[in-house]
Amino acid sequence: MDRMQLSTFTTGRLAMLPLRVEYAEEMAGVLGDPALHTFIGGTPDTVEELRARYRRMLAGSPDPAVTWLNWVVQLQGEERLVGTVQATVADGVAEIAWVVGTRWQGRGLATEAARGLVAWLGEQGVGTLVAHIHPEHHASAAVATACGLAPTDEWQDGEVTWRLSK
Repeated sequence: MDRMQLSTFTTGRLAMLPLRVEYAEEMAGVLGDPALHTFIGGTPDTVEELRARYRRMLAGSPDPAVTWLNWVVQLQGEERLVGTVQATVADGVAEIAWVVGTRWQGRGLATEAARGLVAWLGEQGVGTLVAHIHPEHHASAAVATACGLAPTDEWQDGEVTWRLSK
């Protein structure tokens, strides 16, 4: 599979915008709640740390066989960033992840964004999707289920591997 080209895509309420360093300031506020780190550990990044992270992400994977795809999630109508979706693609398999800021949770935005990502990846010819979810993170498990992924018996770094193969 050739390297995929990152592009904007939309769902009913959301626009997934290709990541840019300029988004770091707004995203630091979106991702700044320590509660978002309950299952993944660590602490929220400062604006400068997030800018540095975004620069690394935008440089792409050092492995030419691996493609990093990263978007910010914008709530249309409000023109406000509310989260991220991402995929790491290698050998026709995409490892996907999503996060929506605490302020916007409970509105189905994570499910909508993740479903949009799954559809976009399918249009690019990706046949297998995986997500790694902490066994106690019920909200992420619900998003994965809504996207058609199912838990497996596989574990990675204390998280259950969820999979969808088309």
